[in-house]
Parts: sequence; structure tokens; C-alpha cells
Amino acid sequence: MNVLDAIKRPSRAQKGYKGDLSSADCPSRGVLDHVTSRWGSLVLMVLLDGAHRFSELRRRIGGVSEKMLAQSLRALEGDGFVLRTVYATVPPQVEYSLTPLGLEVATHISGLTCWIEDNLPKVMSVRAKLELR
Repeated sequence: MNVLDAIKRPSRAQKGYKGDLSSADCPSRGVLDHVTSRWGSLVLMVLLDGAHRFSELRRRIGGVSEKMLAQSLRALEGDGFVLRTVYATVPPQVEYSLTPLGLEVATHISGLTCWIEDNLPKVMSVRAKLELR
């Protein structure tokens, strides 16, 4: 046994995970795509503040088109992360909020975004050095 074999970490499958993200047909990939997409992660972050109407979400998420916001909301709703509530008013009012599962995943995304913000100066420094080459 060589040194690399001795220190090799167990695979996700060996740890008891059900999916294999490295496999092209793993259903976990679709969920990962929805959660970590540019707009999906921002939707989750905004909804951590509470329920919002579509127009409020669009204002809070700079640069998102109506089409991309609608697609992201549908995908997150389909995965069980976002709850779409329609109120019987004229015109109908629709509100989006996080489900308990959505709150859990949004908390993880929040941790990642905090890490990025905390380490942004380091990242920008590396970028600047690479641009000077």
C-alpha cells in the first residue's frame, strides 16, 4: 500500500451517500444545479428574510429577468424548497416563501456566501496577480 492509498478519503458511496454526483445520470445533480445556479442561490438568500411577492423578489435580485426568476422559482418549488401561496384576491396575489427543507438548504448557501464575502479580498488579490501576467 502506498502513502496515497493510506490517506485516501473514503468515497461518498463508501460513506453511505445514496447518490454519486460524478455520475452523469445522478438525480442529485439536478437539485445541485437548482440550488447553486446564479439565480437559485440568490432566490434562496432573499427568501431567508421571509416571504416575498414576485415583483419584490425581482427588485431585490438585481439583473434577473422575469423569465429566469420564474424558472428558478419553479425549479426550487419542484424540489420542495420554495412554497408558492396564491391568495384569493382580485387580482390574485402570489407569495413565495421557504419550506422547512428550503430553510435548511438556504442556511447552507448563506454559510457559503458569508465565506465568499469574508475571503473576497484574497480572491481579488489572486485575480489581480494573474491579470498582471
